[in-house]
Amino acid sequence: MPGNFYCQKGICYNIPMHKKPSVLVVCTNRNAYHDYYVDDSYEAGVSLSGAEVKSIRQKEVSLEGSFVRVENGQAYVYHMHVKPYRFNSLTEDDPTRVRTLLLTKKELRKLAAKAEIKGYALVPLEVYFKNGWAKLKIAVAKGKHLFDKREALKKQDLNREMEQHFKNKIRF
Repeated sequence: MPGNFYCQKGICYNIPMHKKPSVLVVCTNRNAYHDYYVDDSYEAGVSLSGAEVKSIRQKEVSLEGSFVRVENGQAYVYHMHVKPYRFNSLTEDDPTRVRTLLLTKKELRKLAAKAEIKGYALVPLEVYFKNGWAKLKIAVAKGKHLFDKREALKKQDLNREMEQHFKNKIRF
């Protein structure tokens, strides 16, 4: 059995070894990597109701068109669509309501300072559960121009062609 044992007064206790945090990715914002250059990323907790947590666990969430703002020393995520939980009989929340993000004051100051710079935005990248808590990965990102997007697509196509070429060349 892994772990350490601690004995006191004839009773032995099992102390588990350090476990890695379990992460379950629920939703990713694929468009963010296409539309922005991602610089820094931060992990933030999300303030949710119980029914919203159940709905997110069922992967009924979308980050399409969502963004983050820092206002009055607090961070908020806008337009994050959480489908209403179908077995909820109490109250129905607005699916795209503004949700509060849980960050430290130091992180909030950094995000606010970086968001003030022209051309930069705060973009949510993914929603996931870490040790049972709902988290949102936020990125400080700079917008791409149309020619940058075209160049990225060309690189992807070239890499795909090279991989196919080498895959076909190497046969056993």
